[in-house]
Parts: sequence; structure tokens; C-alpha cells
Amino acid sequence: MLETWVVMPTCLPLVRRRCHTCASERFRASGKFRVNANHKLIDVWLLVLCTGCGRTAKLTVLERARVRSVRPDLLDRLHANDPGLTAELLRDPAVLRRGRVALDWDGAWRLDIGGSNLLDREVLDVSVRFAAPVPVRPVRLIAEACGLSRGEVERLLAQGRLVSAVRLDGRLSDDFTFILKR
Repeated sequence: MLETWVVMPTCLPLVRRRCHTCASERFRASGKFRVNANHKLIDVWLLVLCTGCGRTAKLTVLERARVRSVRPDLLDRLHANDPGLTAELLRDPAVLRRGRVALDWDGAWRLDIGGSNLLDREVLDVSVRFAAPVPVRPVRLIAEACGLSRGEVERLLAQGRLVSAVRLDGRLSDDFTFILKR
């Protein structure tokens, strides 16, 4: 029987960037935007706060864009400091690349296995879905859900008792399936 596990975000991830004041490497999104218009051009930044000292830094969302080129609904969401827009922009690779930052998802997601008892089954056929593109290591995910150590899961993978169409030894953020034979 095919089991479905869901990886769900629990909060916004931290932004990995060095603070110039305290040398901390983690910022949290404040959920606020700074919008600056100069004649017909607009600049937009997402404000992030240092977890060490509270200093504010800016991640560029739009830079010197024509006001007419920005969708009116997006502009309304920016002015309203929409928290959903903050989550969307943190998942946007262009914003992350432009700001030269990475995301830290540690502690910002959880695995929902549906409350099933996995320990008494000989063969597990599992489909893992992602509610948001959270990069996780499948080996860690399987170990956590099945109550095994990561080393034990890696041994099962090497023995061919854990099989999947995708590589399970890196990070994934797309849906995948696997079969585990104990």
C-alpha cells in the first residue's frame, strides 16, 4: 500500500548573510517592504533583521523598474506588507541570487507521515510530496520517519534494500517515491 508523506514548512526560513555589525550569519525576514519611488522609477527591498543584533538589511526585489511595469496587485501587496508575498519572494531564485544570499531551512519544516505505524512493516512503498520547495536530505527524512539512524539508512541504500528513481544521497525539493525493504 502506497503511503504519502508530506514535507510542510512551519515558518519562514532564515536568510544566510553576514551581518556587518556583529558578524552573525543569520537574518530573519521582518515581513516588511521598503518601497521608494523616484519620478517614474521604483525600487523595492525586503527588510530582514539580524538574529544577533537586530540590525536591518535589505534584499533587493525590484531595482530601478518603471512604475507602469509593476502589476498593480503586486504594488498593493508591497504597500500592505503582505506576509504571503514575503514567503513567495524568499522562494524566488532571482531575489536570492540578486541579494547573494541563501536560505537556512533548519527547523523551518516538518514531516507529516499521516500517523501510520511504520515499524511493523516489511516493505514500505512511500510517496513524498513537498508543500513548498524545502531542500531536505531524503536519507535524513527516511531516518527520522522510520526511527533509524542515518548510517543505517545509508547501509540499506548501499545494500539495495532502499530503492528510488532519484538519487537519495543529496538534497531534494521535488516530489519523489521510494521503496524500503527491511
